[in-house]
Amino acid sequence: MSKENKKIKLYKKKSNDKNTNYKWIMLITLWTFLISGSIGFISNFLLSGVGIFFAFFILITIIIIGIIFDIIGVAVTAADEVPFHSLASRKVTGAKTAVKLIRNADKVSNFCNDVIGDICGVLSGAAGGIIISKLMSSGYFKNQTLLALVISAMIASLTVGGKALGKNFAMTQSNNIVYNTAWIIEKIKVKRK
Repeated sequence: MSKENKKIKLYKKKSNDKNTNYKWIMLITLWTFLISGSIGFISNFLLSGVGIFFAFFILITIIIIGIIFDIIGVAVTAADEVPFHSLASRKVTGAKTAVKLIRNADKVSNFCNDVIGDICGVLSGAAGGIIISKLMSSGYFKNQTLLALVISAMIASLTVGGKALGKNFAMTQSNNIVYNTAWIIEKIKVKRK
């Protein structure tokens, strides 16, 4: 390897190290652990004491939450910051937060798509397992393997299909989605004060 190639390789390594935000990585890892543990505990607690139909309702709700956050994560990466500067100068509710979301698109997308999306994926799998055990104990189904295949295929198809639809919507309506998300965030901040 020539000296010039070694210098280029060394430069690339150094520049990648500068761009890596280790504090964010540690923080998001910790938050993922805390959020998934808390939500997992709550959902298992709720699902263990409910009937089959309500358990399906909770499962569908978890899948929808995952799809909504996936839409937000994609929209933030596709949105255009410029229109929000004009709105922010006129003090339109949500505009400043929209600019912050777009400027931090990598972190927002990571949180929405990876953290919330993966947590919802794990929770929907756990909810599916609880539904399978409820259906088996009720005596409606005899073949546990077939039931597990049907439930897991249903969860996967609803999640993937919903996210595919959502991604198209997020790409075409990115500014509207980011604005509405920012507006909700600002309204929540005002209520908390």
